[in-house]
Amino acid sequence: MLEKTVHHIVVGGIATNCWIYPLDEADFHFAAGPLPEGFSPCAVIDPGEEGDRIVALLDQLNLFPVHILLTHGHFDHIAATPALVNEYRRRLPRRGLPEIAVHAADAGYLGPDSYATHCRTFNAAGGNSAYIDALWKDMPLPNRTLAEYDTVGPFTVLHLPGHTPGSIAFWDKDAGALFTGDTLFRNGYGRTDLPGGNKSLLFDSLKSLSALDGNVRVYPGHGSMTTIAAEDWG
Repeated sequence: MLEKTVHHIVVGGIATNCWIYPLDEADFHFAAGPLPEGFSPCAVIDPGEEGDRIVALLDQLNLFPVHILLTHGHFDHIAATPALVNEYRRRLPRRGLPEIAVHAADAGYLGPDSYATHCRTFNAAGGNSAYIDALWKDMPLPNRTLAEYDTVGPFTVLHLPGHTPGSIAFWDKDAGALFTGDTLFRNGYGRTDLPGGNKSLLFDSLKSLSALDGNVRVYPGHGSMTTIAAEDWG
């Protein structure tokens, strides 16, 4: 396995991991012209909040997000998406970058009708929609909706329903890296009591991950990284 350097920043009141994954030139095609001078392509996975901090880190690393990849649609994983889209589409007009990708079953958390979906989910979690109101920016539509075994950049999409119907992981097989969102944590897994959650499906998803190479490094939505072998749910 060719291990890559993975950067991350913890954002928001629920301490969400926003992962920044540098891409090789082979992972991104420059068909419509180059990125801004001095910048290399990357994927941003789960920009949960604090878009200004994410942008500052990307600039420090000289990385330009060509993909925003969402492991699921919950607000604490996507709230900074509008800020990143506005910033980087301003820097590189007419390219349509970054491309936003989410599983089709969670696409309703984006777009013009998404506010009610987020409020309903947050209220079910015991929160108050005033939290959503304080941070709300209109959500863009996804550029791409994903399904099981789709590829995006170096990643294969693994559909892992249970936490939400559209929960997915992004798996770079060559690098041995897996981004699991709120499906698999170190010593735990995501909750299933929110709208669309299903404990039986989540356990099936955890078992499917156990079939991967035990050395695969797991980068979860919250908490510390781990490995498949350390979290064997088979």
